[in-house]
Amino acid sequence: MAYIGKQPVVGNFQVCDAISVVNGQAAYTMQVGSANVEPENANHMLVSLNGILQKPGSSFTISGSTITFASNLATGDVIDFIILLGDTLNVGTPSDDSVGAAQTKNDLISGQTELASAPEDTDELLISDGGTLKRIDVSLVGGKNEPSFFATNGSAQAIADATLTKIEYPTEVFDTDSAFASHKFTVPSGKAGKYFFSGGFKIATTDDFNELRAVIYKNGSALYNTNSSNQHYESAIVTAVLDLSASDYIEIYGYHSGGESKNTIADSNSNYFMGFKLI
Repeated sequence: MAYIGKQPVVGNFQVCDAISVVNGQAAYTMQVGSANVEPENANHMLVSLNGILQKPGSSFTISGSTITFASNLATGDVIDFIILLGDTLNVGTPSDDSVGAAQTKNDLISGQTELASAPEDTDELLISDGGTLKRIDVSLVGGKNEPSFFATNGSAQAIADATLTKIEYPTEVFDTDSAFASHKFTVPSGKAGKYFFSGGFKIATTDDFNELRAVIYKNGSALYNTNSSNQHYESAIVTAVLDLSASDYIEIYGYHSGGESKNTIADSNSNYFMGFKLI
């Protein structure tokens, strides 16, 4: 709505701060909470002087935040109160905590504007936390499968006969939390939870070997082994889901019993170590 001149003051009625009478003074500044206020007009005010309601326009006038009585006040006069009625035809701004579910429509959040792409991590959603509406970043809803990493080895690595040997993965394809180093993954602080891991290597030999295994190690101790294999050019792959705490670390070890040291194949597609946090 457009207004010609001053827009009406809307809403909650206000009682002006107490005003001390000054002998021989007719004009006084009206304030609420020590801040100047400007009534819509004199007819939207209730003014009591010495216990008598004053008639707007003849007993007093206003200009901005100044009220001027028809004659100078004297010592002993008392301005009992000044009440500002605001715009009496408008309910104005509701008081804090005065609007509940019964006063709002179900379509208050209309969704008229479409989000046509995936939300950013800092985009916010509304969520009820024990009955209290709160904002929450998208990144905190569900979360991501992170930390995550993927590392490979494109070079041959010697694995001694009948000796569990830590497999090296020097090439990082990605490492979201910089948690993979020295060929092992370490759970970062604050990222405890369930993780999926998979790792393997491929070994080449012209001789049969009795056993070939990939083993997941946790904090330096063996946990899970692959099934044994006794063929040429075989890959050993091991997978597991582990419930880890911060600072736990995971490595891949290899084992074979081919009678002599064997080399892994120099193939990054065959030698890999990966993992990610489950959500």
